[in-house]
Amino acid sequence: MLKSNSFKIFSLLFVAAYVVAAQKEEFTCPSTIANGQYADPATCRRFYQCVDGFPYLNRCPSGLYFDDLQKFCTFKDEAKCGPLATTPATVTEAPADLAKKCDTSECQLPYCFCSKDGTQIPAGLEADKIPQMIMLTFDGAVNLNNYDHYLKIFNGKRKNPNGCNIRGTFFMAHEYSNYQQIQHLGYAGHEIATQSISQQQGLQDKGYEEWVGEMIGMREILRNFANVSVNEVVGMRAPFLKPGRNTQYKVLEDFGYIYDSSITVPPVPVPVWPYTLDYKISHECKSGTCPSKTFPGVWEVPLNTHYVEGYEGGHCPFLDQCVLHNLDENEVLEWLQEDFSRYYEQNKAPYMMPVHTNWFQTKPLENGLHKFLDWALELPDVYVVTISQMLQYMTDPKELRDVSQIDAWKCDKNVAVASKPCNIWNTCALPFKIPEQNITDTRYMETCRECPNVYPWLGDAGGTGIQGRDSYIFSGPVQEADGEPVEE
Repeated sequence: MLKSNSFKIFSLLFVAAYVVAAQKEEFTCPSTIANGQYADPATCRRFYQCVDGFPYLNRCPSGLYFDDLQKFCTFKDEAKCGPLATTPATVTEAPADLAKKCDTSECQLPYCFCSKDGTQIPAGLEADKIPQMIMLTFDGAVNLNNYDHYLKIFNGKRKNPNGCNIRGTFFMAHEYSNYQQIQHLGYAGHEIATQSISQQQGLQDKGYEEWVGEMIGMREILRNFANVSVNEVVGMRAPFLKPGRNTQYKVLEDFGYIYDSSITVPPVPVPVWPYTLDYKISHECKSGTCPSKTFPGVWEVPLNTHYVEGYEGGHCPFLDQCVLHNLDENEVLEWLQEDFSRYYEQNKAPYMMPVHTNWFQTKPLENGLHKFLDWALELPDVYVVTISQMLQYMTDPKELRDVSQIDAWKCDKNVAVASKPCNIWNTCALPFKIPEQNITDTRYMETCRECPNVYPWLGDAGGTGIQGRDSYIFSGPVQEADGEPVEE
């Protein structure tokens, strides 16, 4: 059992230096259900964490400022100081739930998987006879703030029981990304997925064209400037874990994505396995923006909420949202071990460890993560894999003794999803017209390719300077989303 903390609350928090006080002061949360981070109107050095309608005042670590767009503390020149003006979402009726409950007699692997409560092991295998998969996922830009931290995790010394290097999944955002470094990650066999170009808030309420522009545009930027093959980018994650209802999943279906990983699972005693969207989701949709229709064959890789007994540190879909920065590295290790044991000692559902750059800004958290990985990889049945590797296992589940037959897990398989990166790259200083403002700024971008004319953005993934030039082709005719005709 972890050491008792005097600070036991159900709070989620993007890493800050410390919690100042549990008092309302003059700030009022938007509502009792608007949990999240909100800018302090008085200063960018602080922000409020709203939990069940109660605001907790927090400070950013020394030298960092709260970015009200991405909702975490970052460097001053990167922070978008708030409160930022937002456009209220259009009030609409919730779409009718058209999906049926899981029918295991009809839903069969490799194309369909579901279970009554989401906890069933694929193919009816026994927990003690299958591997325990861990998936490390990283959200946002890749740059000098985090790249070296990632390399320390994937140092070539950490191996799975079959002797192959461990790998991770990166959900990429565009702004401040270094595409030469992304190309290195892709060449090393890490999975590259999309999280959007602009990271705009409110995307869950936008239409088909906006989702195409954000996700398919991001995939094109990765192809243009990180040499990542479009065919290898098969997963997406909605910004701020706010799925785009049926619209987002129609985009997944039309543009050849295999999976989404945006839906969170509330704290449950037994974790949920990934499932296809052939049937109704078996667990509560906390965001309120999950799909209501069926999307046969599209996989959802949910984020099971992380927590320990007594909820010390709170509960969180992203690990860096839990209040662990007041623990030392050994206590962080114990916290992760207890969270992990809920999977390992029950149904061995894949254990996803999603983090932002914030995690690495606090040494005990980073060191605790390293200790946990070293400890977990000493277990004979634990494999650290990408989301795609995990799904390839799920479509053809095997017992632990037959893991060597899984082609995607073999060491001699060509794992590169990007071409060999350059040793000397271009640092591009590019004009960027800030959307909806008559202001031109300068953005910097590193790439092995030639510098574009302008900073790539929505509608211009190649950075040509010709606004709205992108025209993406989908795999089938545009259909309705959320019960309304989709504009072409």
